[in-house]
Amino acid sequence: MTRSTRAAATLVAALTLTSLVAVAHPAAAQDAAATYREIEQTLGSVPAMFKVLPEAGVAGAWAEFKNIELNPDTKLDGKTKELIGLAVASQIPCHYCVYGHTVFAKLNGATDEEVREAVAMAAITRHWSTLLNGTQVSLEEHKADIDAAARHAQANARKTAGTNQ
Repeated sequence: MTRSTRAAATLVAALTLTSLVAVAHPAAAQDAAATYREIEQTLGSVPAMFKVLPEAGVAGAWAEFKNIELNPDTKLDGKTKELIGLAVASQIPCHYCVYGHTVFAKLNGATDEEVREAVAMAAITRHWSTLLNGTQVSLEEHKADIDAAARHAQANARKTAGTNQ
């Protein structure tokens, strides 16, 4: 390929990409407007967390939020999802998320004790993760320890189930 042919091919590719972006942008704006309407209908307003997104990402972010966090037909119930969110937010840490997940965990039936327990579980997990990583415990050794503890727990559960019949 000659130098002028390569330059022409590069120019054609750049023009094609530019036209694709120009064509896609109005659709993203329409999708964003429709998505903002759906968010407002669902939540009563459009929270700032959606307003700060680039228009091209609003529809996808809302779909993820709606299809997982707000969906009552997933494997996890709303309270469990919010308590997981709270635990993660406590460790990130994110004050915005801690507040939101606490409010919505309680709206989904979580008690103050369950909220504290979720945060405590996050702290315990962080504590042991720090120790295991910092002291460089062998992953294989750790897996063997966990597997042995799980076998022991299963054996005890079978014994307990047998005595309760």
